[in-house]
Amino acid sequence: MKPDPESSALRDPYGARLAALRLLAGRDFAAADLQLRLEARGFAAPAVRTVVEELVASGALNEARFAENYVTWHAGRGQGPVRIAADLRRLGIPGPLIEAAIAAGPDWASLAGRVCQGKFGARVPESWPEKARRMRFLQYRGFSADHIRAATGADPDTD
Repeated sequence: MKPDPESSALRDPYGARLAALRLLAGRDFAAADLQLRLEARGFAAPAVRTVVEELVASGALNEARFAENYVTWHAGRGQGPVRIAADLRRLGIPGPLIEAAIAAGPDWASLAGRVCQGKFGARVPESWPEKARRMRFLQYRGFSADHIRAATGADPDTD
């Protein structure tokens, strides 16, 4: 049974704050994502906006920290900066925070090499179709053309 949206508990910022703190106890969130989750739980939009603003002001909700943690986690899973940046934009993180988090991330070219080697082994590709297959894989993972060239040693212009 869905709660009554006119319920005073759902319009109360205190209840929304408690729910937000419970969510933040588990992991970091982007402000827009936290706001959507609270509204999906039935809290009134004005109460949610107030709570999110208070949490940002107090430092409990920090989008720069969220972006850095997101980059670290997803880079550890073998995803590249292009894909991670697109995900962060989708979550509503501002561009300058995304750029800073990506710049503070790992050495993307060496990560691309490790990801490629983990998937295909240490054997150097001998044919162009095999090089193209590796390049497509790294592109899907979200690596830029420079990172792909560094990881595969393949340059479509000269090969």
